[in-house]
Order: sequence, then C-alpha cells, then structure tokens
Amino acid sequence: MTMAVGAAEAADAVKIGLLTTLSGDGAGLGVDTRDGFMLAVTEAGGMLGGVPVDVRVVDDARKPETAVQAADRLVSEDKVALMTGIVFSNLALAVVPRVTRDDVIYVSSNAGPSQLAGAGCHPNYFNAAYQNDNLHEATGAAVEQAGVKRMVLIAPNYPAGKDSLTGFKRYFKGEVVDEIYTKLGQLDYAAEIAKVRADKPDGVFIFLPGGMGINFVKQYDQAGLKGDIKLFGPAFSFDQDVLPAVGDAALGVINGAQWSLDLDNAANKAFVAGFEAAYDRLPSVYAMQGYEAAHIMGAGLKAAGGDVSKLDDLRAGMRKADFDSVRGEFRFGTNQHPVQDLYAREVVKDDKGRLVNRIVSKVFDDHVDAYAADCKMN
Repeated sequence: MTMAVGAAEAADAVKIGLLTTLSGDGAGLGVDTRDGFMLAVTEAGGMLGGVPVDVRVVDDARKPETAVQAADRLVSEDKVALMTGIVFSNLALAVVPRVTRDDVIYVSSNAGPSQLAGAGCHPNYFNAAYQNDNLHEATGAAVEQAGVKRMVLIAPNYPAGKDSLTGFKRYFKGEVVDEIYTKLGQLDYAAEIAKVRADKPDGVFIFLPGGMGINFVKQYDQAGLKGDIKLFGPAFSFDQDVLPAVGDAALGVINGAQWSLDLDNAANKAFVAGFEAAYDRLPSVYAMQGYEAAHIMGAGLKAAGGDVSKLDDLRAGMRKADFDSVRGEFRFGTNQHPVQDLYAREVVKDDKGRLVNRIVSKVFDDHVDAYAADCKMN
C-alpha cells in the first residue's frame, strides 16, 4: 500500500517514492529512515529545495520481490521522479538498476553495495550514506590502532555482509582467526558464540544490523565473553535504533561511523534537537541518512527549478550537494558516493543515563571508497 505524505494535494508537487522496510525484522531501520527524511520535508513546509514534494511511502517488508513490485508501481503508476529509502543491499541491487534505467533518480539513504559504487555505477544513482565497506573500514582501522592482534569476524551471508568483512580486513593487519557467516535475520547465536569461545581471539568484530545485532550482543554478554574478548562493530549494531533494546551489554563497545550525536556543528545540533522534539527519541545513523538524502534531493530540485525533466540540471545540483550537512563537510566523489570523515565511537551513558555514542577519535579524513576507480561514469 502506498501512503502519500507531504504536499500531497499540490498538483505541481514533485513525486518522490520512499520505499523502505516498515514491517518485520529490520522495520526499525526503515522507520528511522522515513522519519529522518520526513523531518527535512516538514521543516521546509512540505518542500525540498523550495519545491513542493509529494512523498509516497511504501513498505518493502525486506523482501526483494515485494520491493521490485512496489518500485515498478511507483514508477509506472505513481510516476515518481525520484526514489530513496531502501535499507538492505540485496533489495537495492534488485531495484536500483531497474529504476535508474527508467531515468528515475535514486538517492540511497543507506544501502551502498560495491557493485553500484564501482563497475555498476550510474549517472542516476547517488548514495547519501556511504559505500558498504566504509564503516567497517573505520572499525578495522580503529582495532588496528588499539593494538588488537587476533580477531574473529561475523556477518550475515548476503552482499552487505561480505562487503563488511572485506572492508574490515582492508585496514586490519593482524590475524583473522575465523570468518563466520550467519543467516540473514538469524536471532540465535549459541553456535557462533561457542565457536568464538573455542577460537580464543583477542577481539570479535560483528556486522549484524537490527534485531540480529541486538540478540547477538545480549547473548554474548550473557555468555560471559564481553569481559574477556572485546567486541567491536560498525555503527549499525550500536546506534540509537538498537541501544535501548541492547542495554548495558553495549557499554564500552567501539564502533565505526561517519556521524555521531556529538559532532560539533550547528546543522547537527539543530538536526538532533529537531528530531528529538518531533519524535521523542534521539536520531540514529539511519535517521541522519534519510535526513541528508532529502537535502541532497533538495539541492537537485533547486538547481532544476523544480522541473524534473531537466535531468542534467537535477543531477548537477545533487553532485554539487550545496547544503549544510550534519556531518560537517560533505561532497560526492566521482562515483557519486560520499567523500567524508570517519570516526571511532564508544558507547557510553549521557548525563540523563541514556546509552549514546561519543566520538573517541577521527579515523579517516575525506575517505574515498575502494571502488570509485572502477566507476567509468566520469
């Protein structure tokens, strides 16, 4: 079912398809994506880049076949000019090549599979978040800097899971004792935790987004391993969308991210305050990425004067990305993926007793993803 949100009654409103996961496991990620995107629209009075927008929100239920059917309806029936919102990379790989061939501009608010950053790049595809490897690269570098020598790596067996371990190993130079691939959506990790106990590494890196990470971290702590074998991960398993559910089991975990609640710039302070006021909770990385995807679309719509038939102007405006990013400086590389700073964060409690992340160090300046050179678009 499609739900129209925003300037839905305006005849000249630009139609935007927001296709994301709103039901089943992983729904929290899609809810944060939607809420971040819609905060930007609401703050601008139902517009982006000064242009009225009509946002069609659709649930993909984290199923590729559902996502493809919904995307086809958004393009053929709703006539959307722009799309965003997909969280999971397997869904992005099923949808993005189809819609960009139809001259729909897709701005990814999360998924960044390597195929779309390298040889499969496309002028109609932008990524507002990262390339999938990036946050894992930051964590690998942070582990290396911490002097941890022997690691076990765990991720789900799907495109982003494989990208995650590739990214981690790119900057971790110690010994990988074991690589464990789990089922996507798996919630019981007794076998994997037993394997970690037997391997006796110095540390464990996990990429287990959503409910997967919640269950793993709690079970890892309950198994008594947290005090002996340090746990690391990307922001996905240690951000505001999951920390309340994980609880104190997450305290002290170092995780890699391109953004944090405590980044000290005016745009970020306004975003965090605005999101908390609107939704009565702190924003997550997913919410931030939805918010910034909206502003990148706004930059394009402003450059095209709201005329989405001016594709060259629309794309040029997005590539310029002339907006106040909550990440501080933000720009696109030659493959239309972010060139941005990356950080190591630690899970702590704030002065209200809430679990949050605080930046420990900046790991990379103006980091470019590893696949940009394979993109022959420019």
